[in-house]
Parts: sequence; structure tokens; C-alpha cells
Amino acid sequence: MATVKEWVAGARPRTLPLAVAPVIIGAAAAYALERFDLLIALLALVVALALQVGVNYANDYSDGIRGTDDVRVGPMRLTGSKAAKPRQVKDAAFVSFGLASLAGLIIVILTGMWWMLAVGAACVLAAWWYTGGSKPYGYRGLGEIMVFVFFGLVATLGTTWAMAAELSTGAGIGAVGSGLIASALLMANNVRDIPTDREAGKVTLAVRLGERRARFSYVAMVGVALVLPLALLVHSWWFLLVLLAWPLALGPARIMLSPEKKGPALIKVLQLTSLIGLAFALTYSAALILS
Repeated sequence: MATVKEWVAGARPRTLPLAVAPVIIGAAAAYALERFDLLIALLALVVALALQVGVNYANDYSDGIRGTDDVRVGPMRLTGSKAAKPRQVKDAAFVSFGLASLAGLIIVILTGMWWMLAVGAACVLAAWWYTGGSKPYGYRGLGEIMVFVFFGLVATLGTTWAMAAELSTGAGIGAVGSGLIASALLMANNVRDIPTDREAGKVTLAVRLGERRARFSYVAMVGVALVLPLALLVHSWWFLLVLLAWPLALGPARIMLSPEKKGPALIKVLQLTSLIGLAFALTYSAALILS
């Protein structure tokens, strides 16, 4: 039976900052529109965190039963390592999805935006079908696109809309930025796993692009995300605060542009990318509020 420590590791806590980031930005955008609601912000945070944990467990389960994780370079997996039974990991995923659904339902009841139930259902289905089901889109090179949509656009703009019932340019740029950084994290993860994914028949976007272009795409995604807010300098100089997040991107960019850095060396990129996402969210949200 897996230990508590192993279950926590299986939830991949290092990915959680990128679940928090879009909610912070979305809430800040609502504050700038003078429509901030603390209760909805907290509920949106529960939705984002529970979905992230759920997709991590679901990925663990689905990859584990397919044999994709039989040879691991990154952190341990519960199913692949046989530390937990596949059914237990699957149940943990659906408990997480259930918690996210409950928090989302409360948001719908509080706001009266019943159409958001369909958005919530789409989020849960996207989380499961990443590596689950008979035709997982993560095995077809669509993972980064779906992460951009759901952990960038939907999470950020959904948070703002639930509070303000309107959107802004600031919310849109923040959504694109957080989505690009989340996609970059997945790209770095998939670059690390190119050899084992090819062998297992998992055709990620990194496998499709090839290692060289996949590494460059990581740098491009992070770079665009950190530069994009400067377009708002015409409205306020406070958006220069995002420059404080730029130094965090130098280390992982150097690693990704070094072809000799492979396997375990790329784990540090994942850790630093999570920090970039959180730093971007904090500095950009501060600029939204102060402007």
C-alpha cells in the first residue's frame, strides 16, 4: 500500500502553482473591474487545484495501465511503480474531479450562471481524456493545446467572468500568458520523455516536433508569455513589474537550449517553470490592481 508521502508525490505538487496562477490573474482582473468576490475566488481556487490533482492522478492511472510508465525518468508514479493499485489511483482522480465539480456547482448557484455547468463538464472530460479513454488526445500531440485552453483561457477568463460578468483586455492577456507557461511546462516534461514515449507509442507534440524544435518551442512559449504584458504599457507603467519574473526564465531557457541536457537534467526545468508561472501571476496581477 502506498504511503501518504507517495500519494502526495503522485499528486505532483510542483505542478500546482500553475493551477493557482490563472485564478490569481482572473481575480485581479475582476478587482480591476471593481467586481472582486473573495468567496468566488476561493471556490475557483478549489476548482483549479482539484482539477490539477485529478488530472495528475488520472494521467498516473492511464499511463500506468498502458505500460507507458514502466521506464520512468521523472518522479515516481503510483500505478507504474505498483505502489498503489490502479483502481485506487483511478478513484483518487475521480474524488478530485468530484471536489472540483462541487466547488464549481456552488459558484454556479451563487452567480446564477447555469451555462457554466457545461464549461465545468468540459473541463472534467478534458482532464480525463488527456491520457484516458480509448483515444487519449495526449497521445496525439494535442496536450499542449488543451492545456493552453483549459489551464489558461478557461481558468483565467472563467474566474473573471464568474465575478464580474464581463471581461477585459487585461484578463485576456493574462489568460494567454498563463496558458503559454502551463503549455511550456508540459512541453518540457514531454521533451524529457521523448525516448520512452516513442517506445511506448505515445506521440506527444514533442515527439512530433522532434527534440530540437520542441526545445525551441518551450523557450518561445515562455518568452511570449513574459513579453506580452508589455503591450499594456500604453495604459500603465505598472506593467513593468512583470520584468521581475524575467530572470527566472534564464536558467530553464539555457537548459532547454543545451541539447546535451537530457533526462533527469530537465526535471529542474519543470520546477523552475512552475516558479515562472507563479511569479508571472503575482507580478502581472499586482500591475492589474495598481493600474
